[in-house]
Amino acid sequence: MKLVRFGPAGQEKPGMLDKHGRLRDLSGLVADFAGNTVSLAALAELAARDLESAPVVAGLERLGPPLAWVPNFYCIGLNYAAHAAETGAAKPAEPLVFSKATSSLAGPEDDIIIPKAASRVDWEVELGVVIGKPALNISESEALDHVAGYVAINDVSERSFQKDRGGQWIKGKSAPSFGKIGPLLVTRDEVPDPQALDLSLAVNGSARQESNTSDMIFSVAEIVAYMSQFMRLMPGDVIATGTPSGVGLGMTPPQFLAPGDVVALEVAGLGRQFSQVVAA
Repeated sequence: MKLVRFGPAGQEKPGMLDKHGRLRDLSGLVADFAGNTVSLAALAELAARDLESAPVVAGLERLGPPLAWVPNFYCIGLNYAAHAAETGAAKPAEPLVFSKATSSLAGPEDDIIIPKAASRVDWEVELGVVIGKPALNISESEALDHVAGYVAINDVSERSFQKDRGGQWIKGKSAPSFGKIGPLLVTRDEVPDPQALDLSLAVNGSARQESNTSDMIFSVAEIVAYMSQFMRLMPGDVIATGTPSGVGLGMTPPQFLAPGDVVALEVAGLGRQFSQVVAA
């Protein structure tokens, strides 16, 4: 299934794109998508319904984040070797885990908002993993069985907050609009190999990032199994799995986002994002 949420911000309804690409309203079948409503059991129950009888939505609709909220928003840092090199960091021996504030969640068409006192706002296209079943101390061979589906993510980052203000990276990752996901939550059955997906990002029409998830240092299965050693992953949790090279911080000289810029990104099969950059 290709699940979406559509409508004005704060008033989104759950929906899906059918096999013909038509938007169907699923609000008569499910209250919303978040937490236990995206558990593997809940998604299996939904898939068993007659979804093709759900009303077709006429006209154009804003697509919001495909999840109404997230219990936890985790991230993996420096998970592409070339990205680690461009930022001057060593290749990690284990997945580098950090978090974004869940209040950073935003939709694929929502503005990227430059915070007050920010000077180095950067872009990061990533594959996002949505957990569908509790995972604690699981093996790598079991890991994908705990995944509900996948989303495209822009892990927007303020590098001064992240690197120059002390403490942990979460400060540079968590401003409102910095957790852009969607447009689609594509269920696991439609993504046979999460390590074979192209990723791309452009700023004002100029390509910045071009890669494939096959270049990840730690695979989705490795990441999920590794994280489950330290915490119980829960349905609806999102894990951003790292970004390839081509971020603004790694350019010579570094380049960062400014009001009026347009950021477009895509993860193959998971949809595209188009974002205007605005000042707070």
